[in-house]
This record gives sequence, C-alpha cells and structure tokens, in this order.
Amino acid sequence: MSDFEQIKNKLRDFASDRDWDQFHSPKNLVMALSVEVAELVEPFQWMSEEGSKNLSNDTLDEVADEIADVQLYLIRLADKLGVDILKAVDNKIEKNDTKYPADKVRGSSKKYTEYKDGDINN
Repeated sequence: MSDFEQIKNKLRDFASDRDWDQFHSPKNLVMALSVEVAELVEPFQWMSEEGSKNLSNDTLDEVADEIADVQLYLIRLADKLGVDILKAVDNKIEKNDTKYPADKVRGSSKKYTEYKDGDINN
C-alpha cells in the first residue's frame, strides 16, 4: 500500500470516527483547502525573498503544519472525487513538458500562452 493510500485510509477513518463525512463534500473540501492555502501564505506575507529562504525554526514549524493541512485536504478531496493523485501529477508533468519545452523556455517566467511557435521572445 502506498503512502497516499495509507494517509487516505487514515483520513477516511478520522472523518468516520467523528461523523464528519457528511461535511466533506468536494465543495466544502475545496473551500477548506483554500483557507489552508491562505494560512500557508500568511507567514511569508511581508517577508523578503531572502527571508523566505531562511525561516526561523518556529516559522518553519508553522509552515510545515500548513503544508500538511493543504496536503491532507488534497488527499481527502482526491479520495472523494476518485482522483489518483500520483497519476494526475504524472499526467500534469507530461502536459507541462509539452507546454514548456526546456530548450525553448529556459530562464523565462512567461506563461506558455505568451509565446508562439516555441519562441519565448515573441
């Protein structure tokens, strides 16, 4: 059993033990996920680029908790919708590889819709 499967099963049990499954609709899970992402943003809000790379231990602990919350909601949402996260991630990486060929976009932060025919400078 994969790590995701184990976590998914723990989350199912956690929700079931508390009779929370009734509240875990995809809509509600996405809304909760949005809140958790906002909580992940908060410690970085007024931080410099350099500061964001060198977090204090307390801030790193806070960020780690928020990353975990985001991941847990993503796993729960994927479970509710029948999405295989690892397969979806692999598919998305392949799509991004097609959209952003390394030899064409290296060093550019432009979105793929901002260049034509593979020329990032267009």
